[in-house]
Amino acid sequence: MELLAPAGNLEKLRYAYHYGADAAYIGLHGFSLRTRADNFSTTDAAALRALKGGRLLYCALNIYFFDGDIGRLNDALDRVEPGVFDAFIVSDLGIVRLLQRRFPDTELHLSTQANCVNADAVRLYRDLGFQRVVPGRELSLAQIAAIKSAVPEVALEVFVHGAMCLAYSGRCFLSAWMAERSGNRGDCAHSCRWGYRVGEDPEARPEAPHDALVLEEAERPGEFYPIIEGEGFTEILSSRDLCMIDYLPALRDAGIDSLKIEGRMKSVYYTSVVTRAYRAALNAMVAAPNANALPASARPFTDELQRVSHRDYTTGFYFGDGEIQKPASSGYRRESLYLGSIGEEVAPGRFMLEVKNGFRRGEPVELLGPDRAAVVLTDYRLLDREGNDVERVIHHGDWLIEPGVSARALDLLRRAL
Repeated sequence: MELLAPAGNLEKLRYAYHYGADAAYIGLHGFSLRTRADNFSTTDAAALRALKGGRLLYCALNIYFFDGDIGRLNDALDRVEPGVFDAFIVSDLGIVRLLQRRFPDTELHLSTQANCVNADAVRLYRDLGFQRVVPGRELSLAQIAAIKSAVPEVALEVFVHGAMCLAYSGRCFLSAWMAERSGNRGDCAHSCRWGYRVGEDPEARPEAPHDALVLEEAERPGEFYPIIEGEGFTEILSSRDLCMIDYLPALRDAGIDSLKIEGRMKSVYYTSVVTRAYRAALNAMVAAPNANALPASARPFTDELQRVSHRDYTTGFYFGDGEIQKPASSGYRRESLYLGSIGEEVAPGRFMLEVKNGFRRGEPVELLGPDRAAVVLTDYRLLDREGNDVERVIHHGDWLIEPGVSARALDLLRRAL
């Protein structure tokens, strides 16, 4: 199975590949569902080619296009070099002919935003020229397996990790209504994650007491939405995060072709650790091809998923509706603080240090790389660019580190919280 990781910018793309992704997906600026990610421009072709190194790269063009957008896309495609992208991820059929005419050798992948939930729809998209389909997230694993059995020639890609939208395959109007930012055009304000409470409408009519309740968002006092609900703030629309790492053998047996991690707007640390965990799990499955459960050898890596910022985990709809779960708890769970990453080795055992969160010498620091368990650093040195010892390093600036153990560029540093 292919491991497909998110990349919100060139730096994250570098880490996604380094930590084990077979493929990565990016957004072309202005045309994907993560407009607030840095995304990529048509001037990045050389850098993208250099980073790929034989791996695959998919370009998300999955907003819903207005008429004016089609012309802008056509102009942007003039500056996209053939062969940079191995596939375009599409939800709006209005751009299919344009892409096929301009890039006849590039695959088309159907976005989950298209709500494809049955085998006949998959056949139709196949006939339109799609080589891969990302089914709607509302399907169970059994339903996905049945689609694969019915249309085996079409590759199926599924989300296995990350944030989920409570709306039907992401087709949500909350953000557009409440914040004038359309989630269907890449500018979701995540209204479902906000805290709310019910109060009395200060403008309620005495003759209509049943209309006296309104919804008030925690950060927008004085803005009221009609609602009938209980007391106190609520995050009833905030979904838990998806995590399917313990069920990869079942996904394999269902015939899944690609495992997709959500998170183009997440940090380098998140991208690296999550990709690393799923890579280790897949490698362990290759070593034990007949195992019906995830091999224990992967556990030191899969446990790392508790060390990234996340909401409570769930398996979503994969195993049916099941028991109704409480909404995600307020905020994110976070057990570690990302301190920075190892850069170029400038002398034996001495490396450049890119600091994201400042720390002091002597603090308990862990080092982790793509293919080994985290190592606790007990005797490391922090230095300035001239090689002088320093007690503390901060974000920005030129710093060096002598970790005292074997290290490589793009290894990560963190400490427990």
